[in-house]
Amino acid sequence: MSDSNPRASVEIDAPLDDVWAVMMDVEAYGEWNDFCFRAECPSPPKPGDPITLHVRWANGRTTTSPERISIVEPPYDDAGTRRATLAYVYEGLPAKLGLVRGRRMQRLSQVPGGPCVYDTVEEFSGPLVKLAGPGRVAEGFGRHAAGLKARAEARARD
Repeated sequence: MSDSNPRASVEIDAPLDDVWAVMMDVEAYGEWNDFCFRAECPSPPKPGDPITLHVRWANGRTTTSPERISIVEPPYDDAGTRRATLAYVYEGLPAKLGLVRGRRMQRLSQVPGGPCVYDTVEEFSGPLVKLAGPGRVAEGFGRHAAGLKARAEARARD
């Protein structure tokens, strides 16, 4: 694992389709997501759509991150394993200047009878990646994953 590619993973005791529904309901992020407490995006999100993420760092400071959705792969069967993917690309000024590029991948997988596994990674590149704060992004991804788990498991129980 590269220090410049923050990631998080969690097992969620819920059907993959429920987890996907929570991920795609960007208008409700503020109800469960302590890291990305607001997301502005057309609903439902589709490739090419802009998405502005409102992020809260562990120190309480907030920022916005302009992104563009690159992949929306709804749940599908892959030789008995259910899968889905949501991805977006960072479009802030550092990216436009070629200083920091980022691509966030969020993948779901679930084998029959098993938990849904959520994996996320930010693939950073560029000369100023360290200034992007990969460590603080990883901490935020952990909070995002924990919130997604809690929300999807509650949804599955209802």
